[in-house]
Amino acid sequence: MKYAEILAGGKGTRMGNTKLPKQFLNLGDQPIIIQTIEKFLMNSNFDGIIVVVSGDWINYTMDLIKKYFSSNDLKSIFLVQGGVDRSETLMSGLRFIESEFGLNEDDIVVTHDAVRPFVSQRIIEENIQAAIEFGAVDTVVPSIDTIVKSNTERNYIEDIPNRDVMFQGQTPQSFNISLIMDAYNQLTDDEKLILTDAAKIVLLSKNAGKVKLVMGEQQNFKITTSFDLRLAESLIQKGGED
Repeated sequence: MKYAEILAGGKGTRMGNTKLPKQFLNLGDQPIIIQTIEKFLMNSNFDGIIVVVSGDWINYTMDLIKKYFSSNDLKSIFLVQGGVDRSETLMSGLRFIESEFGLNEDDIVVTHDAVRPFVSQRIIEENIQAAIEFGAVDTVVPSIDTIVKSNTERNYIEDIPNRDVMFQGQTPQSFNISLIMDAYNQLTDDEKLILTDAAKIVLLSKNAGKVKLVMGEQQNFKITTSFDLRLAESLIQKGGED
């Protein structure tokens, strides 16, 4: 079985003075989260789409989903309450899959930020295939700018890594579900506290495996700030994806 998991638990504090978390803001004539869900509904590979949100916003999200999607689409969309942080939010979706559908050893999940509405079908397809083949996948783009590593106090340069092997992480991040759940359960509480990225769960696990890279696209950016939202609006006005 193949599942998509849309991570929509963020509060969007970097967006500035807005009444709604960023995933619920309108982009064009639809909320960002709706446009992101649509990208996964367009792909016939998925057996279910899990949308994970903060408990405070479950009813609001359900109302949006009912407003924008058909009764047939609703059969494939499942709303789940997220956790206290990104990793626990991810795991909440996976535990829902396990409890509602059971797990087979070859089940995969394609996880994606709700605020990356410009993800292409090419990226989704390559994530699916790489997850089947390798078990763990991260979507990345080459680093255009030079990366500078500072000292602990962040006031001097400590190192300038070779840009040729530096990438910026995007989503989707895709996994064999049993692999990522087993890896997470192996982590100590201290290791869980420092997690900022799902791929690191695999890298930190005792049976650390390799994480395959899938090339992303600059257009698949995360709408985090008001500038990002203005940029996204300009892309919508120009027709979105090429």
